[in-house]
Amino acid sequence: MFLSADEWQIVDLSLKVSGCAVVFTLPPAFALAYLLARGRFPGKILLDALVHLPLVLPPVVTGWLLLIGFGQRGPIGSRLHEWFGLTLIFRWTGAALAAGVMALPLMVRAMRLSIEAVDRRLEGAARTLGASGWRVFWTITVPLALPGVLAGLVLGFARSIGEFGATITFVSNIPGETETLPIAIYAALQVPGSDAIVTRLAVTSVILSLGALVLSEVLSRRAGAGQGGHVL
Repeated sequence: MFLSADEWQIVDLSLKVSGCAVVFTLPPAFALAYLLARGRFPGKILLDALVHLPLVLPPVVTGWLLLIGFGQRGPIGSRLHEWFGLTLIFRWTGAALAAGVMALPLMVRAMRLSIEAVDRRLEGAARTLGASGWRVFWTITVPLALPGVLAGLVLGFARSIGEFGATITFVSNIPGETETLPIAIYAALQVPGSDAIVTRLAVTSVILSLGALVLSEVLSRRAGAGQGGHVL
């Protein structure tokens, strides 16, 4: 059950991709969660549907859309390359983008539940005492919603660890560059006599994902289980 050097490289790459995915997805995820939890505006239902679209779309379709938008000749990818010399396709950064897109709906859901559980009477009391809107946000809303934010991060990390369809469609399978755990398991399944490799990588994936899910549920309970809300 001990991993080889190449397998440790796969695990290390998966952790790097998943970590970067959730860190860079955090700001837009929190902004969307706050907007959906507190905002009242035309088109809110449509925005909610668009945020959760990656959950119901086939992951291959999501990867194809990323390929169109962020490919070398895509409207976004071409400008990133022209202005910043940044190329996402066939790079681990592209794998992080795909993982972040797939993790976004789960992160938004966890954070939204946490924000909705914040007692708005506390915010109102702070305003009557002279606190500005930004001060109320940073000293009351964010600290009370923090367990849900952390739960969203961990849940997004777990989703990123298991991401396969969008990633392989967008950045393909390049050993040492885009070969994350799910892709490595799929590739090993195509090789006869690789049962031991598949088992080791699968067990590692289960351990990482299960640990993240348990931690996410613990944090979500702290975020407002008394309100009856769960992330999972």
